[in-house]
Amino acid sequence: METLESNKIKMFKGLFVLVVILSVYFTVKTFGDIRGGRMMWDRNDTPATISFSGHGEVSAVPDIANVYFNISKDAKTIKEAQEAVAVVEKKALDFLKTKSVDEKDVKTNNASFYPKYDYQQRICPPVSVGGTTTLPSYYCGGGKQVLVGYTSSESITVKIRNTDDVGAIMQGLGTTGVSDLSGPNFSIDKEDSLKAEARKKAIDDAKGKAEVLARDLGVRLVKIVSFDESGRGYPMMYAKDSMMNSGAVSAAPAQLPKGENTISSDVTITYEIR
Repeated sequence: METLESNKIKMFKGLFVLVVILSVYFTVKTFGDIRGGRMMWDRNDTPATISFSGHGEVSAVPDIANVYFNISKDAKTIKEAQEAVAVVEKKALDFLKTKSVDEKDVKTNNASFYPKYDYQQRICPPVSVGGTTTLPSYYCGGGKQVLVGYTSSESITVKIRNTDDVGAIMQGLGTTGVSDLSGPNFSIDKEDSLKAEARKKAIDDAKGKAEVLARDLGVRLVKIVSFDESGRGYPMMYAKDSMMNSGAVSAAPAQLPKGENTISSDVTITYEIR
């Protein structure tokens, strides 16, 4: 009996010693892994990043202008309406040729025709009151849509490359019978190089901010991890945008101020830092 109890005690002591040895081993190994930077969470850590925005813009005088007008005519038949539109269109095109506007710079945006209806109500029959016959002051029911003709229309855009002629061209178009004459919309014909210049200024702006802040924070810029750009163009000055009828056009000056258009770029650069 005493021998059995003695064996149990020896077995428990052995197990206890084994547990202690294993605990010491794993503690030492874990500490070594931490010091050596070999822990799994270290390898999967997301690098620290910081983002900077930059803005750049370039201004230039517009070198083209777009004006817009409609031609709309009503007639009893489609053919008559289209012929009436063609007469005004020829006058407008002939005038543009006298101003050295190239045919390739005159574009029809839309041409259409559609029926015109008039809603006609049935008139009530005369009413006799006290021997006097009078017409009622209201319509009876049963009105209907009646076809009364057709409308033909075209909308045209004209690109004017000699911007000094814009005022005179709009005045002349107003005398040819066109309607809804509007513009000018001043713009830059080829602005890709200006966009690239504005983008470079925006990038330099963002990089400058990044270098200053990295120095102040005592960190190092490792590499660019993302880049985003948005850009737009807008006029700094512009002439009156809309001249809706021939009366307004006739009073337009021969010279319209073009002002400047500004091409801008906004970028965001994200760096990895250490």
